[in-house]
Amino acid sequence: MVTVDDYGAIRRARRDGLSIRAIARQYGHSRKTVRHAFVHADPHPEPLTRNRAAPKLGPFQSIIDQILIDDETAPPKQRHTAAQIFRRIRDEHGYRGVYVQVQRYVRKHRRRQNETFIPLGHLPGQRLEADFGHIHVDFPDGRRLVPFLVTAWAYSNAPFVLALPFERTEAILQGMVASFEFFGAVPKEVWWDNPKTVATLILLGRERQVHPRYAAFASHYVFEPRFCMPARGNEKPDAESTVKAVQKRFATPVPRVADLDELNAFFRKCCEAERDRVVQSVLGPFTIKDRLAEDLAAATSLPKHRFDPCVIRPAVAVDKFQTVAFDCNRYSVPRRYAFEMVTVKGYVERVVIVANGQVVASHDRSFQKRTLILDPIHYLATLGKKPGALDHSPVFRAWNLPSCFTAFRIELEQHHGAMPGSRRFVQVLQLLGEHPMSRVTQAIEACQRDQLHSAEAVIQRTRSLAVIEAAKRGVTAATSETPAAPRVDVPLPDLSRFNELLSSPAVDGPVSVIFA
Repeated sequence: MVTVDDYGAIRRARRDGLSIRAIARQYGHSRKTVRHAFVHADPHPEPLTRNRAAPKLGPFQSIIDQILIDDETAPPKQRHTAAQIFRRIRDEHGYRGVYVQVQRYVRKHRRRQNETFIPLGHLPGQRLEADFGHIHVDFPDGRRLVPFLVTAWAYSNAPFVLALPFERTEAILQGMVASFEFFGAVPKEVWWDNPKTVATLILLGRERQVHPRYAAFASHYVFEPRFCMPARGNEKPDAESTVKAVQKRFATPVPRVADLDELNAFFRKCCEAERDRVVQSVLGPFTIKDRLAEDLAAATSLPKHRFDPCVIRPAVAVDKFQTVAFDCNRYSVPRRYAFEMVTVKGYVERVVIVANGQVVASHDRSFQKRTLILDPIHYLATLGKKPGALDHSPVFRAWNLPSCFTAFRIELEQHHGAMPGSRRFVQVLQLLGEHPMSRVTQAIEACQRDQLHSAEAVIQRTRSLAVIEAAKRGVTAATSETPAAPRVDVPLPDLSRFNELLSSPAVDGPVSVIFA
């Protein structure tokens, strides 16, 4: 390749009077190169690729052009490659040239069709981009693929990451609420691609039919829900780059955690550390925390009330088994709501049943399918009429009660017989519908110490403990409000006298004891 130094030597030789032929012979260049050095200040090598004539391909170029035009409306994964175009014009149209000519022509055509872009510069507080990604995480029970939600401000690139058990609408709502609370501000626009959990229907252009709960969420926080064009994830590059950053930097090596809470605590520290990072953008470098301050200053403040991040199923029927259906599972409710219509609210981690504006049941959400999630407390009223279910229903067999309950049942059955003892034990269990487990447990243990093998004794002791606790709470409240109020202590009743009643020969049958 001829260099600037070669051009200088040629010009100096010409200056000294050498002919073009002599210069070409002396320096080993062609006479054309020598003449070019006289005219041009710098060497301009000819392009390595020239528009060579293609006499064999020429008659087929219009056919190739039409194939490429048709490809513009074909699915992206079903468009012609250069090799497929070569095979078609060879087999269908009798092309006898070589493949390289077809490949070169297709490459030139597609280079002219490549998309170009305009550098964008979003305003502070205007735009937040959201997306989902997936990483593998090591838990105590093994390695699992975990989805995570990312949000990123388009102006500052400040990220937020939250691992979730799934990607359903309720998970999106919970993740977005957590994102707004993490930043303490709300953007004017939130951009997604087109997940069906957010945009249930793609209409003309950028118009979408938005999921009702996401529309309510956008209305509550007063932002504009925006969406990318289909298959154009590059329209939200900050969220896409954040997903890759989580996969390549935050989650490499593979995280080893006890649960999602520990993983999210780790992600939170990573997001906070990112604020010190310097971003090299096309408009110049900047520090994330500096621009984030501008984002938050220009964004909208959080509303007074937090949005309820759940999906709502209104008018769900309660069946004869006191259960309602949600997400291919059934959850129990108290007996008095059987055969009624209730509202089911599905959160990421729990399911809540509401009737007449009041929460009547709350369960941990099951991620399995076709399972029964039952609360034994809900079936105590029915158990009073069907005591035989105590030993024949999984809901009671799987009930993990304190050991004193089992011991007390054995004592009842020994003193009253198997069936009468079971019925009396059911009466004790029914106390749990009105009293906390700790209070009933305390009452049973007290009766066992006093060797009172009677359901009535436990009932009376439980009620007495409730009165005493209520009196203590009242005294405490009165003391806090009125310092001069006198203190009242109610002593525990002495149940040892009950043994005297049981041992008295004048007493026949069961004895009812009422404590003063």
